[in-house]
Amino acid sequence: MLAMQYRGPYRVRATQKPEPRIEHPNDAIVRVLRSCICGSDLHLYHGLVPDTRVGHTFGHEFVGVVEQVGPSVRSLQPGDHVLVPFNIFCGTCFFCQKELYSNCHNVNPEATAAGGIYGYSHTTGGYDGGQADFVRVPMADIGPLKIPADLTLDDAVLLTDACPTGYQAAEMGEIAEGDTVVVFGAGPVGLFAAKSAWLMGAGRVIVVDHVEYRLEFARQWVPCEIVNLKEVQDMAEHIKGMTDWLGADVCIDAVGAEAVGNMLQMLSGRYLKLQAGAATVLHWAINSARKGGNISIVGVYGPTGNMVPIGNVLNKGLTVRANQAAVKRHLPRLIEHIQAGRLKPSEIITHRFPLEDVSDAYHIFSSKLDNCIKPVLIPPAAREYERQLPAQSQVQSQTQMH
Repeated sequence: MLAMQYRGPYRVRATQKPEPRIEHPNDAIVRVLRSCICGSDLHLYHGLVPDTRVGHTFGHEFVGVVEQVGPSVRSLQPGDHVLVPFNIFCGTCFFCQKELYSNCHNVNPEATAAGGIYGYSHTTGGYDGGQADFVRVPMADIGPLKIPADLTLDDAVLLTDACPTGYQAAEMGEIAEGDTVVVFGAGPVGLFAAKSAWLMGAGRVIVVDHVEYRLEFARQWVPCEIVNLKEVQDMAEHIKGMTDWLGADVCIDAVGAEAVGNMLQMLSGRYLKLQAGAATVLHWAINSARKGGNISIVGVYGPTGNMVPIGNVLNKGLTVRANQAAVKRHLPRLIEHIQAGRLKPSEIITHRFPLEDVSDAYHIFSSKLDNCIKPVLIPPAAREYERQLPAQSQVQSQTQMH
C-alpha cells in the first residue's frame, strides 16, 4: 500500500509499505477515505517530540470504510463507514470508566500519562497512523463510531481530533455566560475552541496569532476580535487593556511547543530542546487571565519541564486544566451541533492533496503557504473506492485536489 513515511526532521515521503493485518481478535482493518495533517503532526515533522522513529507513518485524524474485522469484533462489519478517534483506548480500565479515554491505562506500555495515539511518536505506543491506504484499528469494538448517514466525510474527519479538542479546550475553561475568552492560536484547534466558546455562552471571544491570513479567517469564521502578536509589545498588558484592566475570564493555550514571541523560550525550547518546547503562550495565558480565572491547555508539549511562572498561578488563584481530548465523549454533542446547523467543521478545510503529494502538503502547511488552514489527504485506495460507488454517491464524494 501507499503510506506516508517519516525520514527525519522536515523529511516525509509517500512510499510503499506492507498492508496492515489483523494482529488481535479485536482488530479491524480500515481503508482510509480521508486523513488530515494536524498541527501536532508538525511537532513530529520538526523533530520536537522524543522517540519519533524513522519509518513511522503519521496521521491520527482519519475516517474510512471497514475492510476486515477480527473474530471478536461485534459492533462493526465490512462496509461500515467509520470515524476513528485519535485516542486508542480499552474502554474498561479505571480511566476509561471515567471517560478519560486519552489516559487509558492499557494501550501504551511506554508511558504513565498519555494513552495510545495513532501515528504519533513511540512515547504514545508507536501505532502506525492513517496517512496511508489502510490502517490497523485496535480495540475496534470500542473506539470507532459509525458515521451517521447525514454527516459528510469532510465533517466526520474533523471529528476525529481537531474539533473535539477545541471543544474540550472550551469545556475545560468552564466558560460562564458572558465570559471573555482569549484563545491563543488561530490554527484549526484554536478556531474550534473559539467557535465552541460561543456555543458555551461566552460574551466575548478574542483570538491571538501572528499570521495575518489565519487571523482574518478567524475574524470571519468564528467570528471574533483578533490580536496580531507582532503588533503587541506586552501581551498581558494588551489583553488587560482590552478587558477594563481585569484580565480575561478564560485563556486557552491552543499552540503548545512551537509558540513564537519570546526569543529566549524559542531558543531553549524549539531549537536547543532544553525544555519541552517554548512556553511563551503559557506565560501569556497565566499573566493575561484575571484573578480567579481559568487556564485551559490543549497545545502539545514534550514530556520534560517548562519554565512556567507557577508562582503567578498560585498568587492569582488560577485554575489550570489540561489534557488530550477524550474524543468519543464529545461526539454525540458535536454531531448534534452539526445536524442542527450550529457547526460545520469542514468549512475550515482549505486544501486537499493526493497522498502521493504528502511531502508538498507538509511543506505548505508547515510553512503557512497558500493561506493554508487545514489540509486533507486523499489516498489512492480511497480514490479507487469512490470510483466504484454508484454515480449519485460519486457526486457527493468528489473532491478537487491541489
